[in-house]
Amino acid sequence: MGVDIGDIVVSHTLKFSDLKGRVVAIDAYNSLYQFLSIIRQPDGTPLMDSNGRITSHLSGLFYRTANYMAEGIKPIYVFDGRPPDLKTRTIEERIEIRRKAAEEWQRAKESGDIELARMKAQQATHLTRDMVNDAKRLLDLMGVPWVQAPSEGEAQAAYMTIRGDAYASASQDFDSLLFGAVRLVRNMALTGRRKLPRKRIYVEVKPELIDLNENLKNMGITRAQLVDIGILVGTDYNSGVKGIGPKTALKLIKKYGSLEEVMREKNIEIPHYSEIRDIFLNPPVTDDYRLEWKDADVNGLIEFMCGEHDFSEERVRNAIEKIEDFRKVRQQRSLDAWF
Repeated sequence: MGVDIGDIVVSHTLKFSDLKGRVVAIDAYNSLYQFLSIIRQPDGTPLMDSNGRITSHLSGLFYRTANYMAEGIKPIYVFDGRPPDLKTRTIEERIEIRRKAAEEWQRAKESGDIELARMKAQQATHLTRDMVNDAKRLLDLMGVPWVQAPSEGEAQAAYMTIRGDAYASASQDFDSLLFGAVRLVRNMALTGRRKLPRKRIYVEVKPELIDLNENLKNMGITRAQLVDIGILVGTDYNSGVKGIGPKTALKLIKKYGSLEEVMREKNIEIPHYSEIRDIFLNPPVTDDYRLEWKDADVNGLIEFMCGEHDFSEERVRNAIEKIEDFRKVRQQRSLDAWF
């Protein structure tokens, strides 16, 4: 879910081709949850292999990553580590939401309400350790680097943009900005038309780029103040202040200067606000990673995707061609560097 500050953030529409040659650090969990949510049958049943193992996340990860590489994008996937203790409440709430949604999904299927069934199935989406391990194995076979974050994946991806190892962080959540991502790309895995829940309305979704410094300058605030705005609105670590949205939070922080002053002037109490601020400004990250795009293991991919998980060999081989084209371009650029 993350922090909801979309109403005060300026973004710019871009095409995948605009990211050609760029390194993009992708929030792996964010992407995998999206794939598990949207790649389903009409009644919400996820894709499965002949052994009943869910494969929606593998389908999305494989074909989408191949498309990125076909556009010349150099993807890196960043996986979450141990979440901060303050996130426990949010995690428990999400587990309960998924449990209830799973029950409602079954009832909707039994009653024949296919649209409701699909919506509840999406809400019941759950990412298991085996799914994560399979995703890492798939990336290894594709020759795509991934990084294991010590804690929040978005914090690690943001750190990689700060170091200059990545051009941008990619996630649907705005938390990346609070973590200090130099640039944030949204809608990397949600392109084309998307149907609004319970409505016969489709909206066009395009990738968008958000520049942190541009937004801080436009708002006239510092990154620390942006974090204070996020805390007022609500984060994964606190529920926020009732009645305060992003626009009001921005006005309050600009008027009073800091979260402490806002709380004092408005008689507001936010438990653990200092700890939450520190999570965003000084998150656990690592520089123990190596970014190398290797040759794909073609035979390994065919065995894993088709032999183990029943994917169409023709489609898999078509995607592998895109990965191979990416490799050829990469090698040619390395060769050109010698002349």
